[in-house]
Amino acid sequence: IELDGAAAPQAVANFVTLAADGFFDDTQCHRLVTSGIYILQCGDPDATGTGGPGYDWGPVENAPSDSVYPAGTIAMARVGNDQYSMGSQFFLVYEDSPIPSDSAGGYTVFGQITSGLDVVQAIADEGNGADGVAPASEVIIEGVQVP
Repeated sequence: IELDGAAAPQAVANFVTLAADGFFDDTQCHRLVTSGIYILQCGDPDATGTGGPGYDWGPVENAPSDSVYPAGTIAMARVGNDQYSMGSQFFLVYEDSPIPSDSAGGYTVFGQITSGLDVVQAIADEGNGADGVAPASEVIIEGVQVP
């Protein structure tokens, strides 16, 4: 992946700090959306969709003005209508996705997938698991290395 600290300094600083602290090590990607928008969501240490680092931050940075998130985008997840609700959860866009802004704006784009998008697409091609939310196969982030 390639991070864009110039366009999203808070998001990149947060992600790099968490990665360096091992926060993402052995965490499960907990949400796969395969209709309307096309994302794999990760970064929750509890894999419930509600976990995080114990703090929230904002506001939204670097959201696309046209609300389209191209394949390969890495963006911060947040609570709807709350621009100060970002923590550690992020999503990987595997197909171009129109994600409408809400009263808080769009979603902070802080990086791009430079190689391996085919892996995310293969996970998506397997579909969802029994709960209808998680990927059919367990997806674990073993670790994140930062320069």
